[in-house]
Amino acid sequence: MAELISDLIEAEGWIPACAGSAEEAAEMLEKEPMHLVLVDHNLPGISGRVFAQRLRAQANIGIVMVTAAGSAAERVLGLETAADDYVVKPFEPIELTARIKAVLRRTIPSLRPDKDLEKELDRQLGRATDRDHSSSALRLGDWAIDMKGRRAVCLSDQSRTLTAAEFALLEILAQTPNQPVSRAQILDRLGSESDRYIDRNVDVLVLRLRRKIERNPDLPRHIKTRRGKGYVLHMDEVELSS
Repeated sequence: MAELISDLIEAEGWIPACAGSAEEAAEMLEKEPMHLVLVDHNLPGISGRVFAQRLRAQANIGIVMVTAAGSAAERVLGLETAADDYVVKPFEPIELTARIKAVLRRTIPSLRPDKDLEKELDRQLGRATDRDHSSSALRLGDWAIDMKGRRAVCLSDQSRTLTAAEFALLEILAQTPNQPVSRAQILDRLGSESDRYIDRNVDVLVLRLRRKIERNPDLPRHIKTRRGKGYVLHMDEVELSS
């Protein structure tokens, strides 16, 4: 399977590298940084889940999990490992490449030089000053977020990033700032991806996003819960216009 996927990767113009275990992959990543890692859930030695968790804690890299199980429990597990996406075996080549491309679109811009990215975001935020609430540029605490360009930078710690799943949730909440969005609405707005998510996943994503965006996740200022109504991205007028 690794050989077949490598051929598929090369056909897309990417450069693949194969590892037979998590330990071998870790050694390869130390020698040469990668943009994305495709991790099989069932690996010899350290499991794919544990490897993905360690990888997320150490590196800014796209992670796509491969699993043979498509149960709701596995879907929750996939997100809790901080993977950006996952595919269920058996899968079609077109599905795998589509998911890889989606993750790369979210993660590669974050690899640009931090100063250049911050300047670009600042310009976008400046141009957004006189726009309405649908602006593609937002400030949330220490974070500068360019919705249109799908980029997010923590100006106080530029090593921190949002995963594709976390950014997708923020994007949904930002479409209607200061208005609650129910779990059902969040699932619906995920569109064609909604079959991969359940209510529990939404709660996990909110928790993860709060831990990154909020200065005190236990007392959130931006991502708040409206009992019986869902979640709301709370922004004051300064944040909406700058």
